[in-house]
Amino acid sequence: MDTRNSFDLIVVGAGIVGLAHAYTAARRGLRVCVVERDAACVGASIRNFGFITVTGQGAGDTWRRARRAREVWGEVAPRAGIETVHHGLYLTAFRPRALDVLREFMGTEMAEGCELLDVAEAARRAPALRLDDARGVLYSPHEMRVESRTAIGLLTRWLAEAHGVVFRFGEAVLEVATPRVRTSRAVLHAERVAVCTNTDLHGLFAERLTPHDLRLCLLHMLRVRPQPGFRLPGSVMADLSLVRYHGYSRLPAAAALLAQIREEEAESLAHGIHLIVVQSADGSLVVGDSHHYGAAPEPFAQERVDDLILRHLRETLRLDAATVTERWVGLYPSSDHADCLIDRPDDATRLVLVTSGTGASTAFGIAEDTFAGW
Repeated sequence: MDTRNSFDLIVVGAGIVGLAHAYTAARRGLRVCVVERDAACVGASIRNFGFITVTGQGAGDTWRRARRAREVWGEVAPRAGIETVHHGLYLTAFRPRALDVLREFMGTEMAEGCELLDVAEAARRAPALRLDDARGVLYSPHEMRVESRTAIGLLTRWLAEAHGVVFRFGEAVLEVATPRVRTSRAVLHAERVAVCTNTDLHGLFAERLTPHDLRLCLLHMLRVRPQPGFRLPGSVMADLSLVRYHGYSRLPAAAALLAQIREEEAESLAHGIHLIVVQSADGSLVVGDSHHYGAAPEPFAQERVDDLILRHLRETLRLDAATVTERWVGLYPSSDHADCLIDRPDDATRLVLVTSGTGASTAFGIAEDTFAGW
């Protein structure tokens, strides 16, 4: 057997879930190879906000994994040369019912370290927020923001240089029969294989995915240039996030807020819109997003959806200018039943998908769960 093609672990997919598994394995002293069909990571992992989110994640495993992933990001980012652009989250409640949700949230264990600010204190800390009609602001210190389009490449390079991870880009995996992995270029061998193929629901182990009723979710993203000197205090969200993020939306108080939003923002809700705003080092804002679901979502982006997102942006921030400089779409697998899938085709193989769009926030925690007892 050619030892150059033999490893302790082969990871299929070089998105954040695959990289998290490669890192976790390498830290345990395993010899790791990552095989990626594209010439570079071009999927959801580079198209997202780079917003490592803890507060608001679903109670239980997702929140636990997010907390752990945030710790790992804090360790890995400086070593890999990944800049943390800003920290923290400010979530503005404009409706009284939104404030009710935040008050209820503050009574849960997930509010550890968070503060519910009155409008005056929020204005002092975060003058970029438009608070004329606000009722209060949730502040969380846990979040961090990286530039995802460069962070994934930097993490890949660091894993190769510092941990000896072997990367094979532009090489499709055609068959996994652990310990044998057949690609478009070679036959590789590994004691264990982790398949992290994100949106490829009809490829490897498709028969294992079918019972989970997975769909694809398409989302709109924008890069916006604000007026010179505009600075965010941290990541920003608002009322619509409270009926999407499970850490809030599954609280009893969220039902009344959802009913109100259905009456007042039916169009935004129909497009799955909720506002997230983060800032890049050059001062530009990454803004989103929307959610459209289906087996094969149409690739045609409606301008009306972007208009709605931009309206929510202007209602939430004190922007004198908001010029759109880039538009793109993201795509990820989605489940109505679970935020993450860790499947076991056999004792030596794991199939791992994030099915909630929370890969950047939870992947490192998921990877540790994958290896627990494996």
